Amino acid sequence: MTDGEIIARVKATGPRRAIGVGALGALGLLLLWLAVTEPPSGLHWQLFLVLLGAGALWMAQLMWRATGHTLLLTEEMLCDSTGAVLARVEEIEKVDRSMFAMKPSNGFLVRLRTPAPRAWQPGLWWRLGRRLAVGGVTAGRDTKPMADALALLVARRDGALPLD
Repeated sequence: MTDGEIIARVKATGPRRAIGVGALGALGLLLLWLAVTEPPSGLHWQLFLVLLGAGALWMAQLMWRATGHTLLLTEEMLCDSTGAVLARVEEIEKVDRSMFAMKPSNGFLVRLRTPAPRAWQPGLWWRLGRRLAVGGVTAGRDTKPMADALALLVARRDGALPLD
């Protein structure tokens, strides 16, 4: 699963996880209830509401499963508790925590040197092309130190920092 000592770990907090999943679940139930009790005039609109409600409930259960995992940072890679590698340190070009970065709430953005396969764990992380974003229903008290540690690992790899 991991190579070496774990430097930082990020896990979704219970209240944030419950609020995120609860909001998606409530949206799904509300859309289904609306489709049944106040059906729109056209059958296609009613079908649209049912599909949207079912999609929101499906996303809620996906988020529940995804946010049960933990992200782990070692000197070699960023991975999750299932063993899936999000990015290896040698593949990382830059770590961005700035205000204007397109990143999740309480999270950070990692720019990779080469494009990686698309992947998404709702509420925890996503990867699209050369961008990997971590955050969502995670606490800033966990993601900020992880982003700082990852930036230090990248700087040390590039020779900007002396090896200890």
